[in-house]
Amino acid sequence: MRIEEMSVEELLQYQGKSPCPADLDSYWQAALKEMRQVDPQLELVPADFSAPFAECFDLYFTGVRGARIHAKLLRPRSVSKPGPALLEFHGYSGNCGDWYSKLGYVAAGFVVVAMDCRGQGGSSEDVGAVKGGTLHGHIIRGLNDQPENMLYRQIFLDTAQLAGLVMAMDQVDETRVGARGFSQGGALTLACAALEPRIKRLLPVYPFLSDYKRVWELDLETPAYIELRQYFRLFDPLHQREEQIFTRLGYIDVQNLVARIQGQVLMAITMRDNICPPSTQFAAYNKIRAPKQMLLYNDHSHEALPQIEDHAFRFFSAL
Repeated sequence: MRIEEMSVEELLQYQGKSPCPADLDSYWQAALKEMRQVDPQLELVPADFSAPFAECFDLYFTGVRGARIHAKLLRPRSVSKPGPALLEFHGYSGNCGDWYSKLGYVAAGFVVVAMDCRGQGGSSEDVGAVKGGTLHGHIIRGLNDQPENMLYRQIFLDTAQLAGLVMAMDQVDETRVGARGFSQGGALTLACAALEPRIKRLLPVYPFLSDYKRVWELDLETPAYIELRQYFRLFDPLHQREEQIFTRLGYIDVQNLVARIQGQVLMAITMRDNICPPSTQFAAYNKIRAPKQMLLYNDHSHEALPQIEDHAFRFFSAL
């Protein structure tokens, strides 16, 4: 079933419905300053998994507000000089996945690092108490508190901090680092490259966390965004603060961040996606100013996409 009434030509002109806060740049400037003042206390713990050509480690670092963030790190056993690295970000409520799934890139000479989002299905901590409701999800976590206490602010910063830590590793050439992810992972890929502009290549697939007002207007009762409607039902049933709420969500709306990206972008968009509607994906894509290319899946929804891994490998092999 098609979700949008707009044609592809119209979608290519679409600039989003959600407002952008006037102080967005200073908000993220202050956030990055806070991140850079954190002592990461980086720790690598040998994992109970290995391969003949790969060393595997559980990586831990301290993010903003004191949370210990976990990632899986795999690196080639025999390297003579710094090489490429690939950051991976997972979908909403998930985790960084199995070791085995990352071995293909390690065999090709990549250091691979996959992060667990704080407060979700992996091993990263969620230590920040916030004022207000957190029912049904993380988008609204901190929405009734100060803007700097929104959870996704901290998660976006985790991605950028991890990227910087990886770029500083002896085995990594900091000019050859890429990022990828599906859904929430696609959004975090965009956020990471926006906040750490040294990311050279990025492949976001049907990104989440974009154009919240458009999602709300389409009235798609999907688990991913249901917290938006529940928030209004519980905290603003007459929508007296609607503009204020969507403006605050604008701080963590990836369509408002992507203009900062400097790396080359290959983005997959799914036209029958009822979880991350096509218009919200286009809202992000259209605002990217860096070199970009689209993979348009006309007949697919929020699902496994044929040939996407082949496209990804060819794309990142150019690092």
